[in-house]
Amino acid sequence: MADRPEVPQEWVRRIDAVLSALPRCAAEPAWVGVRWRVGSATVAHVFGGEDGLFRITFRAEPDEVMAFEHLGAPYFRMGWGTDAVGMLLDEDTDWDELAELLTESYCLRAPAHLAAQVERPPTQGR
Repeated sequence: MADRPEVPQEWVRRIDAVLSALPRCAAEPAWVGVRWRVGSATVAHVFGGEDGLFRITFRAEPDEVMAFEHLGAPYFRMGWGTDAVGMLLDEDTDWDELAELLTESYCLRAPAHLAAQVERPPTQGR
């Protein structure tokens, strides 16, 4: 099995700055990389792949998942679930867009009373 690269700490800090600001969302070590959870629900998971690429997975509305799949790179559809999508991370990542996607993922996974506390960005056509 190929070694998986460690996600650059600067990227983990950027992701954590978005997610840890949300009610009861916390980072924890995952089987590989780092994941953020609200309760027992995973909001996002960032990791290095055996191919040397970095990925983050999160949740989206099912119709959004289909749109991301159609857009292609840097987005990809996960092989499980109807609301699971991923994004390749690199030096060209749009961190503002990723922050919006992570906030939306949180709102989809968090209990309604916690999600209601979050100011959601207006949706933009992707």
